[in-house]
Amino acid sequence: MNTTLALVILIAYFGMLIAVSFYTARGADTNAFFTANRQSPWWLVAFGMIGTSLSGVTFISVPGAVGKIGFSYFQVVLGYIVGYFVIGSVLMPLYYRLNLISIYGYLEQRFGFWSYKAGAGFFLLARTIGSAVRLYVAAGVLQIALFNALGIPFEVSVLITIFLIWIYTFKGGVKTIIVTDTLQTVFLVTAVVLTIVLISRELGLSFGELVRTVKDDSMSKVFFWDANDPKNFFKQFISGTFIAIVMTGLDQDLMQKNLTCKNIGEAQKNMFWFTVTLVFVNFMFLSLGVLLYVFAKREGIEIPARTDDLYPMLALNHLGLVVGITFLLGITAATYASADSALTALTTSFCVDFMNVEKKPEAERSRIKYIVHIGFSLLFYVVILIFRQVNSKEVITAVFDIAGYTYGPLLGLYAFGMFNKRPVIDRAVPFICLASPVLTYIINEHSAAWFGGYQFGFERLLLNGLFTFVGLWAVSKPVVKEAVMVV
Repeated sequence: MNTTLALVILIAYFGMLIAVSFYTARGADTNAFFTANRQSPWWLVAFGMIGTSLSGVTFISVPGAVGKIGFSYFQVVLGYIVGYFVIGSVLMPLYYRLNLISIYGYLEQRFGFWSYKAGAGFFLLARTIGSAVRLYVAAGVLQIALFNALGIPFEVSVLITIFLIWIYTFKGGVKTIIVTDTLQTVFLVTAVVLTIVLISRELGLSFGELVRTVKDDSMSKVFFWDANDPKNFFKQFISGTFIAIVMTGLDQDLMQKNLTCKNIGEAQKNMFWFTVTLVFVNFMFLSLGVLLYVFAKREGIEIPARTDDLYPMLALNHLGLVVGITFLLGITAATYASADSALTALTTSFCVDFMNVEKKPEAERSRIKYIVHIGFSLLFYVVILIFRQVNSKEVITAVFDIAGYTYGPLLGLYAFGMFNKRPVIDRAVPFICLASPVLTYIINEHSAAWFGGYQFGFERLLLNGLFTFVGLWAVSKPVVKEAVMVV
């Protein structure tokens, strides 16, 4: 793609986001930044959450991974449906009933101060790493499409990328994000649909032939039943259920948007339509993956060693100008919809959970929010540079690997808190939450030798949560019933 054209597209795109942010942030205070004054229409939240949930990882890594793992990822997506049902019917009513700004306030009410800080701390760790990795994807694509030609090194281009996000989120926060993420979801969905249509034309396929091409290809195999295969259906489906619960229902980022709805009824409608749309969009990304491999084979194009590079390479160099523009807008929209939302959620969680801003006057709240927002922006930058040096996997795999270790303690904490009433020794909880990922890592590394060839996949999340649950049980006491005086 022509460098000048790419630059013009990005300037126009971010100009639009900044204009929206100025409009939505007019008169915004910290309540608008944290909760959007709980006035967001449910349908706007639902559609905007698509972009936040998918991110640039789905946009690039899912189509590319089809060549290695087929449609097995769809087994995880099917598990999402169950997970989102649990969120809508169990977790969201709890959050609305307690009138929470940060969902980790529940942990303080249920267990105590140290449990609260441990849960919020693990969210900050999980979301900082996960979102920085997602942003790394877009930064890499923009480096290829634009910054290399301009002679700008990766370290500088990432700094520019993060600064642009900071510009349009620092004032309005989640109030702005609700609108900008909706716009970015429009670009994301439009991009994948247009790419499928245009690549089908390149292959000379009618709609019926397109469906048959995807259906008949060996890469479109969905279900895997071998118990020792990391792609086993039960592993993937159950893991998908719990990934949805922890990465959406126990994640301040996604829940912060849900908590901006006017009431629990509207929030549940948002969750239902979000689920339906997300499943359909994920299936489109998988189908696109098959078409990309079919096209590359027909044209004699060598598949990159890193499958994450397949879609960017074909879109920017082999599929024409329209696909190139569509791809650039799509990957930018997908990743920024995730990163801007995460930056706002991290700022909210740290301000509420660690700085206690609810108890401070507005001027002090605003000052703290401003400093914390800058701090997490810089932290994103550092994590991206580190990840670039150490990562050797498809990004979608890396994201779920990280989630298995960082979200497991949250799963254990909430499961224990909601399914029994036993009080725990609060000061012991952070140590349990730290020990659980370590034990999970040890078992994961030796599982093949210890369990007859069995290898953990995404389900390491469950093992991690189980260790936390058992540890909490070990430091808990039975509920003491009040004595009844008999006269």
